[in-house]
Amino acid sequence: MSTPNETRRRVIFSADDFGLSPGVNAGILRAHREGVLRNASLMVNASAFDEAVALAHANPTLAVGLHLVLLQGKATLSPQQIPGLVDSAGMFRNDSVATGCRYFFTPGIRAQLESEIHAQLAKFVATGLPLSHVDGHLNIHMHPTVLGILLKAKDRFGIRAMRLPREPLDIALRLDPRFALRKRLEGITFRALDSYATPRLAAANIRHTDQLFGLHQSGFMTEHFLLGAITALPPGVTEIYTHASIVDEEARRWRPADYECEAELAGLTSPRVRAALAEHGIDVISYADL
Repeated sequence: MSTPNETRRRVIFSADDFGLSPGVNAGILRAHREGVLRNASLMVNASAFDEAVALAHANPTLAVGLHLVLLQGKATLSPQQIPGLVDSAGMFRNDSVATGCRYFFTPGIRAQLESEIHAQLAKFVATGLPLSHVDGHLNIHMHPTVLGILLKAKDRFGIRAMRLPREPLDIALRLDPRFALRKRLEGITFRALDSYATPRLAAANIRHTDQLFGLHQSGFMTEHFLLGAITALPPGVTEIYTHASIVDEEARRWRPADYECEAELAGLTSPRVRAALAEHGIDVISYADL
């Protein structure tokens, strides 16, 4: 979050789903060691969580935040503790729209959400890793009910920064005009969520970037798109988030089949991307630097 007169351009390159699979972990580490990646978001209940934690401790220059999962994944608590959130196997529901509505309107659901959110935060804290920020799978952290719980818990768990999905739609469409209707509808939805969240984050002294890329282009943050985004980067601090990874069976299980995750990895390690950042005088930072 820059000051009103900020003219510098700084960028946080990040990757979601750290811990999802060995391939995702390997891709994130390669993007960090060989490329521009400085941040990763950790899924505390994913199958390769323990490996991800060990890798993060071995690479302390990689800042790590919590990738809060409240749909399309496994819960921390048992089905008996949060029966309104998960099935008998402890898995969240997959339908994001229906799930978001349930989190608004189901009686008694807030208490269960609070218990699960606290459990995921506590599991992250127990790793001993500094919590760089909080974001959410499919940006579920922006759901007003979820956001309220996170803000209430900020002091207890040391939350100091959060992802704010504020993407310049005009730039995103200029760089890739495909799926324009879907992107415009996303833009309407997230502008409303942004308007709700921004004053509450400010009141809670929670930091965030000025804008990001990755919301409308999820799964397709290739070298071509990254180079265009760097050229068009607005002043202030921008997050560019990706799903960069080496694609393995577990990643295929959870991610859309058309995601170009390995092309995203190639973009983050591209010498052309590094050269463009240098040419435009753009500093690469992490959420820990906000």
